[in-house]
Amino acid sequence: MPKTSARLLALLSMLQTRRDWPGALLAERLDVSPRTVRRDVDRLRELGYPIVAAKGPDGGYRLDAGAELPPLLFDDEQAVALAIALQIATATGAGIGEAAARALNTVRQVMPDRLRRRIDTLQVTAVEPPATRPGPQADSSVIMALSAAVHAREVLRFDYAPAPPPGATDDGRAEPTPRRAQPHHLVTWGGRWYLVAWDLDREDWRTFRADRITPRSPTGPRFTPRELPGGDVTAFVAGRFRGSAGSGDWPCRGEVILDLPAADVARYAQDALVEELGPNRCRLALGSWSWPGLAATIGRFDADIEVVSPTELKDAFAHLARRYANAATKPFATPDPVPAPPLRSHARPSV
Repeated sequence: MPKTSARLLALLSMLQTRRDWPGALLAERLDVSPRTVRRDVDRLRELGYPIVAAKGPDGGYRLDAGAELPPLLFDDEQAVALAIALQIATATGAGIGEAAARALNTVRQVMPDRLRRRIDTLQVTAVEPPATRPGPQADSSVIMALSAAVHAREVLRFDYAPAPPPGATDDGRAEPTPRRAQPHHLVTWGGRWYLVAWDLDREDWRTFRADRITPRSPTGPRFTPRELPGGDVTAFVAGRFRGSAGSGDWPCRGEVILDLPAADVARYAQDALVEELGPNRCRLALGSWSWPGLAATIGRFDADIEVVSPTELKDAFAHLARRYANAATKPFATPDPVPAPPLRSHARPSV
């Protein structure tokens, strides 16, 4: 490789590693004069790299964002990490599987042989755990809109589509409801995207499924972020989803539909996942150490129950129903009399 070309690549690599570079430091690292650095910067600009120069005695250079994406330079570890990330991108739930496959093919074509061989030996298939229902993909444009609102700290206005009841057709799906929320974090869990936000109308923290969100424009005013319960988004989300369907924390997990408002159920659901289906219906997903224990936990909500899955939970309800019916038909039990304590002698022992 010609010396000038190698120097241009070295200069580009340095500009990508930090935001600002003093011209004198670049000249020192490249072992050239400041004048040569200026000429190399001009060559990179001709190739499409938006490099901004700061004037003055401490002036330097910065690789800025441009209108188009110029060619990028990756070291070996970055290239391998990028290829691995693109291979597992289909499991993110962001609906970018096809675009990720095209990007991986583009990256692979420009890789040197040594890196291409490493990538070809690593074939990753992203497999999601079996789900009780299909996992819809969130639109990438929605994810970007939610992320922008989180970053700008602007009130988000959106329509939220409730989940259809099991077996319902698209024609019977409830109409989306308008919502207003202060977006705080965009997270992924179990191959789905969720928005963690403070619901302004319900005055409580909520997790919204991104695939059910349709953002409205424009966004609302800026807000001062509230502190998440516990102060950590990882602990907050794990607490909301622990024991829900798809979580591995409980040996027995199930889903039911309750004829109760989601807000009433969420107040006592602890680590379960509650999804609003309508004004007086919600989906409850939770776990327990045994199927009868799970059925008994759900039974404490005084409401009609529809089992979504699995069969073991239905069997547990039938088992408890027989046991409870048997208890209801038996006569009241008579407690055994408590035996009287033995009389104690107050005589002193003989000496």
